[in-house]
Order: sequence, then structure tokens, then C-alpha cells
Amino acid sequence: MAAPRPFVLLLVEDDPGDAALAKCVLKDWGHPNAVHHVSDGVECLAFLRRQGEAYAQAPRPDLILLDLNMPRLDGREVLEALHADPALADIPVVVMTTSDAEPDIVRSYALGANSFITKPVDFDRFQEVMRAIESYWCKTVTLPRPPHDKA
Repeated sequence: MAAPRPFVLLLVEDDPGDAALAKCVLKDWGHPNAVHHVSDGVECLAFLRRQGEAYAQAPRPDLILLDLNMPRLDGREVLEALHADPALADIPVVVMTTSDAEPDIVRSYALGANSFITKPVDFDRFQEVMRAIESYWCKTVTLPRPPHDKA
């Protein structure tokens, strides 16, 4: 039996500390994974659309972990762009942000987010949340295979 292909995750996070923490925890996932990080919505869309030399070979992610409050193009605008693009609309998105504001939650779901998580400030709780994300998205649900993986 072949080894499972890596789970490709796109982390969209502008805070260097939060990004480093997430990448550290993601290394400990039991499922093989490939984590790609971009720091704002403009880079996120360039990555997903494989625009520019830096992203020409970017893999299609199995999951996007998306912060809401970022410079240049925020998470809400990214959700709008994903929702409007048939080639990207089926990529699951977990909004993971410091906000717990009801309007942010309602709007994120209306724009197609699959989950909304308020980032825990406690490291142990953050690890728990990341393990829950891994358990659900890597081990529980069945995701469509990227087009290049189909037989």
C-alpha cells in the first residue's frame, strides 16, 4: 500500500509570531503534510492562481487556514474572491482569527468559510485546536483529490 500523499495546507497569516507558532504545531501532525505560508490576501490569491514566478509551481491546497485581519487584502476579501471563482470555490477554508465578533462570524460563513475558529491565546489550547483541525480535515472527512491526482 502506498504511503498517503502529503496533506497540503496553505497558512494565510500576517503575524510572524502566529505563523511561526502554527508552523511549529503543524510539524507535529501525525499525518504527513506540506505547509505553505503567505502573509496576506494578495499573496494567497497569487499562490492559488499560480501567478508569478514564486507561485508558478504552487500545489493546490487541501485546506486553507485563513486569518481575517491582514494588510492589502483581508480575509473577508479573500473569501469573496474564492467564493466567486469556480476553480477555487471548493477548497475548504477554516477562518482562524483573533476576532470573536458576531458580524465577522456571520459574514465569514456567508462568504463560504467552512469553519470559524477564534485563535486561542494559550499555547496548550492552541495545540488542542490544531489537533482537532488535523483530526477532522486530515483523518475524518473525505476531500476531493486535486485534478492532477485523479486517475
